[in-house]
Amino acid sequence: MKTPPTTLTDHDIAALGATEGSDSTLALLTAGQHTRRLLLLRVLLDAIDTADATPGPAAALARHHADLLENAERAAPDAARRVLFYSLTGPWAERCVKWLQPGAATAPGDGESAARDIAHLGSLAASAAAHADLSFTTGLTVHDGRVTLPTLGALRCPAPDGTAVTLTAGTGHLLLHAPGGPTAEIIRDPTGAWYSDDPRWLVPHTLHGGPRPVLLDDLDPGRLANRSGPLAPAERAHWAALWHDALPLLGHGGDARAAELALLDCIVPLSGPPTGVGVNVGSSHSSGTSPSAFGAVLASTPPTAADLAAGLAHELQHAKLCALTDLVRLHTAGDAPDYWAPWRPDPRPFNGFLHGVYAHLALAGFWQRLALALDDPAARDHAWAAHARCHAQVDAVLPVLRGSRRLTDAGRVFVDAIAARHEELRDPAPPHGHRIRATAYVETARTLWLRQHPRRTVT
Repeated sequence: MKTPPTTLTDHDIAALGATEGSDSTLALLTAGQHTRRLLLLRVLLDAIDTADATPGPAAALARHHADLLENAERAAPDAARRVLFYSLTGPWAERCVKWLQPGAATAPGDGESAARDIAHLGSLAASAAAHADLSFTTGLTVHDGRVTLPTLGALRCPAPDGTAVTLTAGTGHLLLHAPGGPTAEIIRDPTGAWYSDDPRWLVPHTLHGGPRPVLLDDLDPGRLANRSGPLAPAERAHWAALWHDALPLLGHGGDARAAELALLDCIVPLSGPPTGVGVNVGSSHSSGTSPSAFGAVLASTPPTAADLAAGLAHELQHAKLCALTDLVRLHTAGDAPDYWAPWRPDPRPFNGFLHGVYAHLALAGFWQRLALALDDPAARDHAWAAHARCHAQVDAVLPVLRGSRRLTDAGRVFVDAIAARHEELRDPAPPHGHRIRATAYVETARTLWLRQHPRRTVT
């Protein structure tokens, strides 16, 4: 697995700090995440090859799946990497590496979780090999009443967890045989989608119209979304309608907001609080990202297309900043929660503080551009109010960020660009009433924070 080099200049870092970034800069961030993923998978495959944590048949099957995955990557790297680089492969791979460390699975339930995660390697390898047009036969396992093939789909299988299923594959053709049911035949159509006449087969829903197709992934068995089953057809249709209406709003929000959609791999609909991700909780819905799932946005169903567009604009800043900090060190601060952030009730560590400033700066720009573009008076007024609030929130804490001695040289370039962009957003100003209310909102947040944290300095 070859890993291409990535290099970012000060110009690139400044453009990102201004919440912008050219297509080539975004491509460098993506390439860096792909390199990181390949290294992670290399560590995982080496651990499977040497670990004695899963002796006997389970270990042999894991090594067989690892060989299948490597064969797919060697035979057709671009095709196989549709699965290897898929957003939700990252959190799974990190968990597996953890499980394969000596003495890792010690808490109650760890053994079952580790076995499930390592067994999922078979589904991942089979999907990569199917994309690569390999002919093979392998064994998979049932989990939560289905067998999932990431990016391809899932087969409902009402059998106990761990039940063995046989998959036989040829070019563009899969046969899945589970005990107690007929063999399911799945065919790849000319568009690359995998379909079947078998009603047990679930096809992932794809959202079109952006720079690249985006999966609405309600099938992946990973634990980030805490889902118990796929969306109902009406729920999928509602998401598709929201997506369709959000795209032009992101275009109105600026070229950068629209271009960033090229980073988006999938949207994972939430049915409950997400696990292991940073979460943005608003008055109407919540969303989140995970550093290990680059390109994935987790979100509850937003009430409007504008909420979806703003949520994507917000979360993709976190994705960009995580990818940037994997390539360039921006600060040397620790994890102590010492910083007041007017968008959160709890003290934040410096890195979380930086993330919040960055995301809210992008939102301030998004809402300002949207307010200037909208014709509907009520929608325009809502956009101006949101812009004023986000701009005031950043304004309240930007001096602390700029004055930090923990910034590296690259971090100083990044933060100076944040400050310059914040200054640009002062014009055109929102209606006076919105500025007054936004300032009062921030001061109220400051007062409440001081009451709850009287011994802390507002930093």
